[in-house]
Amino acid sequence: MADDRRILIVEARFYEDITDQLVRGCVQELTASGFGYKRIIVPGVLEIPAVVRYAVRAMELRATDHRYSGYVVLGCAIKGETDHYEHVCTEAMSGISRLVLDYSLAMGNGILTCPTRQLALDRARPDGKNLGGKAARACLRMIEIKRELGL
Repeated sequence: MADDRRILIVEARFYEDITDQLVRGCVQELTASGFGYKRIIVPGVLEIPAVVRYAVRAMELRATDHRYSGYVVLGCAIKGETDHYEHVCTEAMSGISRLVLDYSLAMGNGILTCPTRQLALDRARPDGKNLGGKAARACLRMIEIKRELGL
C-alpha cells in the first residue's frame, strides 16, 4: 500500500477495554476507506503527543521509510477523586493541538475525557457513538483538505 494512504494510530492503553472499542471503530473506518495503518501503544494519554512528535521527527530526519499522511490518537481519561484528571486532559489536548498547528498535521482526536467509565464506554463502542470511527473520519477529511489546499 502506498505510504500516502497510511495512518499512524497512537493509542493509550490505560483503560484497555475502552481503547479496544475506540481502535475497533477506527480500524473499521480506515480499512473501509482503503487506508493502511500502523499502531503504536503508549501507557496513557499524556504520552501521546510525544509519540506523534517522534514520528514526525523520524520522517524529517529520514530515519524511517514510513510516511504517514495522517494521525489518529485514541485513549481515555476518566475523572477521579483528585485534580490529576484536569491536568492530564489539558496537557494531552494542548500537546496535540500544538503538533497539529506547528506541523500542519492531519489529525483525528479520539481521546475521551469523561466523568464516568460508563460514559466513556458508550462513546467508544462502534455500535454506540463510535468516537474511534469519527476520529478516523476526521483525520481522513483533514487529509483531503490539505490536498485541496496543495499541501
